Amino acid sequence: MLLPAAGYEALEMTLRLSFAATGMALLLAGAANAQAPAAPNKNPAAVEAGTFQVEPIHTRVLFKVSHLGFSYWYGDFAGVSGTLVLDPKHPAAAKLDVSLPVASVSSVNSKLDDELKGADWLDTAQFPTATFVSRKVTPSSTGHADVLGDLTLHGVTKPLVLHVTFNGSGINPMDKAYTTGFEAHGTIKRSAFGVSKYVPLVGDDVELIISGAFERAPSQ
Repeated sequence: MLLPAAGYEALEMTLRLSFAATGMALLLAGAANAQAPAAPNKNPAAVEAGTFQVEPIHTRVLFKVSHLGFSYWYGDFAGVSGTLVLDPKHPAAAKLDVSLPVASVSSVNSKLDDELKGADWLDTAQFPTATFVSRKVTPSSTGHADVLGDLTLHGVTKPLVLHVTFNGSGINPMDKAYTTGFEAHGTIKRSAFGVSKYVPLVGDDVELIISGAFERAPSQ
């Protein structure tokens, strides 16, 4: 049976829509059947033991300091490097040794960043690196520990306690590396490290908030 031109156009459009709908259905079915990445394991006892390297892209050291008592100023450091030795069966034996380039300081204000790098503040030309080396790990509860270590900043070494929370561990779905992550909090007095510019107008107490990602060494 012959159809008028308009009929053929309508039939062609119907077939196109049918094929498009079928393709979309297959695509959605494939997406539904695709295996989603496993969520990180929140059980600290399940962490695989080994030596881990800092994953620098997703490790940040944030600082918070009072500004004139009216507000808080925030900034951070990047480019952290170092190692974590960890065995969930012996958490108190964990070892952490990290360093960061102090000139990476960023406050989203380039003028202030240049000032902070200068001799009146962090003096990054003379003291380019800050380090933290753990001395004692004391588990406080499941997934939590206090880490006592030596912080070296501005050429001065002082003890610092970091209150650490375990975030999770597992395979990173992006780079496929076995990864474990933590968040840590601690407070220092900057004047104790020889950085006393504008104290007390700009706060002496500096709160540190550290988000750390660690990847297990490839050879393990």
